[in-house]
Amino acid sequence: MRSTDIFLDEQKYIFQTYARFPVLITKGKGMYVTDNEGKHYLDFLSGIAVNALGHCHPAVVNAIKNQAKKLSHTSNLYYTLPQVKLAKKLAELSGLSKSFFCNSGAEANEAAIKLARKYAKESLGAEKFEIITMHGAFHGRTLATLTATPNEKFHRGYEPLPAGFQYVNYNDIGALKKAIDGKTCAVLVEPVQGEGGVLVPAPGYLKEIRTMCDERNILLILDEVQVGMGRTGKMFAFQREGILPDILTLAKTIGAGLPLGAMLASEKVSAGFVPGSHGSTFGGGPIVCEAGLAVLEVIEKKGLLKNVSEMGSYLLSGLKKLKEKHPAIKEARGTGLICGVELEMPGKEIVSKMLRKGFLINCTNDKVLRFLPPFIVARKHIDALILALDSVLSEK
Repeated sequence: MRSTDIFLDEQKYIFQTYARFPVLITKGKGMYVTDNEGKHYLDFLSGIAVNALGHCHPAVVNAIKNQAKKLSHTSNLYYTLPQVKLAKKLAELSGLSKSFFCNSGAEANEAAIKLARKYAKESLGAEKFEIITMHGAFHGRTLATLTATPNEKFHRGYEPLPAGFQYVNYNDIGALKKAIDGKTCAVLVEPVQGEGGVLVPAPGYLKEIRTMCDERNILLILDEVQVGMGRTGKMFAFQREGILPDILTLAKTIGAGLPLGAMLASEKVSAGFVPGSHGSTFGGGPIVCEAGLAVLEVIEKKGLLKNVSEMGSYLLSGLKKLKEKHPAIKEARGTGLICGVELEMPGKEIVSKMLRKGFLINCTNDKVLRFLPPFIVARKHIDALILALDSVLSEK
């Protein structure tokens, strides 16, 4: 079928919840995806921080294929080896004790919200139920997680929203300190705000929150759905500040494109969940857990965290040089392989022009071009991106 026919069928048969670009992607390999007409695109979006090893990495493909031959699904009423192995590996890497597996980042954050409330009510006091989140955050699209996301455009039409959330400015310790009261059970924060515009807080911000939570006897929940699993150059972003959260949420990279999310917690806090407290029919299935194990093995064996740090610095340096040349750029910022260019005007047209030149990027928060390349990105790929972006920004 022609692309136009597929586009018309999509409009006819699929809910129109996405503003799609007119490209029909049919396959991917490494840093590239290919459309139905044979055009190649350098992927600097990674499916929004998902394909960290690039597309169709052999280790992931083989893990999926081999497990599919043995067992694709069984109820969580029974033990499966891949799930236990992945949970053990995550505990070893993170310093947190237990994992709950689900199907997405939103589900991981939903689980975190439920666990925080349940643990707090049972262990800290029945009056403690409120969770403080940050302006500019994005935590998901379930009713609870979109309420935790303080953005009116996500809230509109879904009122009344669940009670129990309070919002303060990101990177503002003073505002957070004032907001905590006798009802507060947890603080939920992203170490780097991705959807909010690639905002990197000041050094020490997370450490100050950790200290404050300890002093006030409340929980610290870190949403690392976008930046966890190596994107900042550390396996987990919280390791950059030498702290440990009470609850951690992961998704995207860990599943390599398969539906896998995880909510991790300390031994003490994990006691808030007992049989029947929470569950998921498909969460932590054998195939997705084998894929997750393969991702972690490749990151470690190939030393990809080093490449993330080196290529992240190289990418940010290139973007900052563009800022010096183009008045349309207000700021270039980022850490590791999550970088952003804030523009003086909306960025949607720039994204479309880059697409025509063969590059996948996106624009978040209206004016911030976001770059989330796979961990295997090389200098030649970054040089090509910078050259193309320079050309686009030079167009009259």
